[in-house]
Amino acid sequence: VSSFYIRYFIIFGHFYGICGNLGLIYLFNPWIVYVTQTRHIPMKISREENRDWLSTQVLTSCNVEQSFFNDWFTGHLNFQIKYHLFPTMPRHNYHKVAPLVRSLCAKHGLQYVNKPLLKAFGDIYLDLFIHDLYHNND
Repeated sequence: VSSFYIRYFIIFGHFYGICGNLGLIYLFNPWIVYVTQTRHIPMKISREENRDWLSTQVLTSCNVEQSFFNDWFTGHLNFQIKYHLFPTMPRHNYHKVAPLVRSLCAKHGLQYVNKPLLKAFGDIYLDLFIHDLYHNND
């Protein structure tokens, strides 16, 4: 991790200076949380279930509803289930396979989760709150 920051400052340090680079990193981190955590953290699956690969990919991730904002600012990673199932597929095609994946999940009794953006954020805060209560009660 430290090598990333060293290389980053060597390459971009002279453009923005230390304060500018720290500001960019400060602004970048919430975006990373938005792109990654809203699609993974609140999903409930236990290690003991020992499911097959397809089921695990579907049950440990969720989609955030499609919109221009979500498509553009996440690079189509709002289709997280399709991203896990088809990692080499061009991202702009995820919306085309969405109905097929949804019907496959229905056929095999897998829960296909597609959340509105604000619900996804709310689920993260709820999950953080629940885990904080759990760990503080020990």
